[in-house]
Amino acid sequence: MTTQTESNTRGLFGLPTPEGILGGHAEFGGTLARVATGLFLVPHGAQKLFGWFGGYGLEATGQFFAGQLGFSNGYLAALGAGSVEFFAGLALALGLFTRSAAIAITVMLLVASTFHFGAGFFWTNGGWEYPILWATVAFSFAFTGGGRYSLDNTFGIKY
Repeated sequence: MTTQTESNTRGLFGLPTPEGILGGHAEFGGTLARVATGLFLVPHGAQKLFGWFGGYGLEATGQFFAGQLGFSNGYLAALGAGSVEFFAGLALALGLFTRSAAIAITVMLLVASTFHFGAGFFWTNGGWEYPILWATVAFSFAFTGGGRYSLDNTFGIKY
């Protein structure tokens, strides 16, 4: 006789089911998404702030923001965007002040997406698909927080 637990973990031909393999690790899924989201943003911020990874650095990025995107103070806009991408991205990946980092990232990406609306939906044409996708994923952590595997949890940060 099989128990309820055994029947959920074994599928066709007695092979383990995805639930049986991964079901006890649900919290890790959110952690994986949070870390990936944060770490995908960090290099973009490093490009803007420090000129790393083929970026142009703060001065040149600021000139681009002013000249091409129309910001009245391109330097300040580049500093803000780069700082959110780099520092809030790092905080999100670490799960430190997760909700605040998630909200900052969401706002920055929603602003960024406005510069893509004219190109339509698809990212391959410069559209708004990619920044809205990442804004949505980031915003989900404003609701959930950092989770079990976060520095927020380690240090007992509740807000």
